[in-house]
Amino acid sequence: MISTLEKVLFLKSIDLFSQIPGDDLAKVAEITTEITFNKNEVVFQEGDVGDSLYLTIEGSVRIHIGSREIAVITERECFGDMAILDNEPRSASVTALENVLLLKIEREDFYALMSEKDEIAQGVIKVLSKRLRTQISSE
Repeated sequence: MISTLEKVLFLKSIDLFSQIPGDDLAKVAEITTEITFNKNEVVFQEGDVGDSLYLTIEGSVRIHIGSREIAVITERECFGDMAILDNEPRSASVTALENVLLLKIEREDFYALMSEKDEIAQGVIKVLSKRLRTQISSE
């Protein structure tokens, strides 16, 4: 088990949470669940309900649509981040490339926390907005 302090330090190193103050990250850490997947195990399938976000502590996963690889996510990266904000089905599948340790954040828990602490919502929005601007300017 990872301590709350270790989770806070880990969350601070994740781009999506980098703009959130430490006290608020402790609240985020409290709603995370540690989850493991073995090599070649499916984390979720394209079309599944998108109800959670995953943060990679150890290992790597492959994001893919069918056999076409979209990306490889490694340690200190997240996936499923759009699912935490909308109710759309998963747009791709994710499969463990090796044994992985993840932190999972359920959308309902995250929404409840954002309604309590505006700083968390503002921090996430800043990072997603920056990511979108970067993507648009590189096209």
